[in-house]
Amino acid sequence: MKTLTPELQNHLEGEVTSLASCWYILRRDGEEVFLTDHDADLTYNGHLYRASDGYNRSSLKGSSGTDTDEMDLSGCLNSDWLTENDLRAGIYDFAQIHFFLLNWQDASMGSIPLRKGWIGEVSWSDGLFQAELRGLSNAFKRNLGKIYTPECTADLGDARCMLDIEALANMDVIADTSSRSNLTLTNYAADDGELDGGILHFTSGDNAGQKLEIQSWVNSGKQLTLFIAAPYEVSVGDSITLYPGCDKRFSSCKERYVNQVNFRGFPYVPGLDGLLEVQNA
Repeated sequence: MKTLTPELQNHLEGEVTSLASCWYILRRDGEEVFLTDHDADLTYNGHLYRASDGYNRSSLKGSSGTDTDEMDLSGCLNSDWLTENDLRAGIYDFAQIHFFLLNWQDASMGSIPLRKGWIGEVSWSDGLFQAELRGLSNAFKRNLGKIYTPECTADLGDARCMLDIEALANMDVIADTSSRSNLTLTNYAADDGELDGGILHFTSGDNAGQKLEIQSWVNSGKQLTLFIAAPYEVSVGDSITLYPGCDKRFSSCKERYVNQVNFRGFPYVPGLDGLLEVQNA
C-alpha cells in the first residue's frame, strides 16, 4: 500500500491532475541519472530531473502473483547522459531504477512510487535505444541449483576454480589496430589458441577498466581478436593485461592447469546416447 501526503491525495482526488513521471537511475559505478517525461526540467529532493534528455515509456504492467513486472523505456542516443558506446560498455547493465510520479506544478507535495527494479535487456539501433525495466519479482525467475554437465561450471580463477589467475596474467601494450576488435600486440608470445576464451583487461586509454572476452589468438603477427568490439576507440600504446582461457574440459584442467582436484564438472556422467543404449542380447 502506498502512503501519500494529504496534499498529494487531495490533488489526485481533484477533477484535473498535473502529474509527470520521473526516473532515478543508479548505475553500478555509482553515477546517478535523473530524467522526466515532462516538457520542462523538474527539481525534486534537490535533484534536477532533465526533460531535454527525456524518454518515452510503455504502459506499466503489474501482477498480483510472481509474474515479472516489466516496462519498456526508449529514447534517443544523442544526449550527454547516454551514448551507444556507453551501452556497448555495459555501464547501464543492471542499473537500479526508481520510477515515480509527482505533481509538476508543486513537487513539494511528494511523490507516488510506482516501481523499483533493475534495467534488463538493452538494445539500440539508428540512434535510438530501448531498455527493459524488470521489477523486484524478477528475482524469483532465476534458476537456482546445481547443473550436472561434463564441462566445468566454474570460471577460470574464480572462488570455485581456486586457481591463482593473477599468476597466469601477462601485461602488454597495443602495437596496432585495424578495428576495435582486431588488435596487434607488442611483446606477448604464446602458442596459437593460448588466449582463446580468455580475458583482455584494458588498464589505460579510453577503455580503461573494460574486460572483454578473447575470441582467438594467432602468434604469427601477434594478432588478437575479441568476441565483442571494445566500446571505445583503442589507441596504440594502450596498456592491457591478458588472462588465458579455458575450454572447461577435464583434460585441459588436468594437463594444462594441473587443477583437476577443483574441477567442477562431471566428465564421466553418461550422455543421452549412453542412457538409451540397448544391451546386446
